[in-house]
Amino acid sequence: MYRRMSAILFPLTALLLIGALVWGYQENQEKNAVLLKAENQYQRAFHDLSYHVDRLHGELGNTLAVNSTSDGMHRKSLTNVWRLTSEAQNEINQLPLTMLPFSKTEEFLSKISNFSYKAAVRDFTTKPLTDGEMKNLMALYKNSGDISKDLQEVQNKVITNHLRWMDVESALASEKKAEDNTIIDGFKTVDKRVSAYPELDWGPSVASVYDKRSVKKLTGPPVSADDIRRKALKYADAGSGANVQVTENGKGTEWPSYTATVSGAKETVSMDFTTKGGLLISYNNNREVGRPKVSMEEAVDKAGEFLERKGYSNMVPVSADRFDNLGNFTFVTKQDEVLIYPEKITVRSGLDTGDVTGFQSSDYVGEHQANRKIPKPGMSLAEARKKLNPDLREMYNRLAWIENDDGEEVLTYEFGGRINGSQYRIYLNASTGIEESVEEIRTASGAQKQ
Repeated sequence: MYRRMSAILFPLTALLLIGALVWGYQENQEKNAVLLKAENQYQRAFHDLSYHVDRLHGELGNTLAVNSTSDGMHRKSLTNVWRLTSEAQNEINQLPLTMLPFSKTEEFLSKISNFSYKAAVRDFTTKPLTDGEMKNLMALYKNSGDISKDLQEVQNKVITNHLRWMDVESALASEKKAEDNTIIDGFKTVDKRVSAYPELDWGPSVASVYDKRSVKKLTGPPVSADDIRRKALKYADAGSGANVQVTENGKGTEWPSYTATVSGAKETVSMDFTTKGGLLISYNNNREVGRPKVSMEEAVDKAGEFLERKGYSNMVPVSADRFDNLGNFTFVTKQDEVLIYPEKITVRSGLDTGDVTGFQSSDYVGEHQANRKIPKPGMSLAEARKKLNPDLREMYNRLAWIENDDGEEVLTYEFGGRINGSQYRIYLNASTGIEESVEEIRTASGAQKQ
């Protein structure tokens, strides 16, 4: 009996053992294949990064080598600089550096990219490279050469010592090990060098991309929690008997604010206020919105009346979108028949009653000016209209004050029209007639009401 069971169980056990060994071997092979593929991708991205930074250094040199009046070569070289920095940024994103301080280098490349792109697409015949921009290019040429040299030193060590990027991931996961890793040390050296570079004057077009609106720029005296409590009761229309809870956010930081929550008998309203001046920057009514019963036209009218009651005068709707049972509207200030787009408020309304359920006014708070100095148009409407595509079917026109791609505020003629089956807004500079901005828009009832 024992012999018979052994004759059956022994081969079965051996078969299971062999199967487990084969399975384990296959799993190990698949794991190694995945690791090898990841390592190869990291190595390719790193070597491409070193190559493109070196090419970037050379292309900046080409830009400086030609005559200052060589507009065609400048445009070509700056376009190549933009392309190479974009490639380098993409390769950095493919490397396992999320836990490694490399933000200064990434920001440096981002600024080069924005600077070269905005310079390359402009009209050099009217706006050639300035002396300041040429000095920037000289500094970028020198700095990119230093960065390229540092990356090549790391590259040589990687090749000579057969270093693996998979070890970088392991090292970054362990702070203790991370202190002794050649690749990590090399990237830290690069980022430290970049952080020591003096800040360049990139000009308003690039600076506007990185400058964040700060509440420190706001005027007005600091307000207390009691001041906010009184303001919150007024804005919520909840009556003096409502419960108000005020919380201070970010005390001692660059972005301090107050959040006030007003709880009434039927609904709860939360609002955010600036600590300087106590200006309302957001409003949210948490009521449940029922089935749609009012039109978008009625809702946009009620939204305008709401803003007027809350102290936002001379606001007109410029766009409207519908999402299920909610209407979203954008309002801007109107001054002397000119729409001031930087002073923007977005409003959300429930289409069951048309009442406002929320709005965001941070753009308005940061940009509002009592009386802007707006120049007269330098060309007539008829002259500006000649600059349009003749196939555009014009639907409306108006004067608009906008911020262009260079971060400058300019007066424009805004034309709304249809072409190629879509609707567009086209903003032409009211003095030169050049296109400052073009945007495709979605139409909704009430959007063009003025």
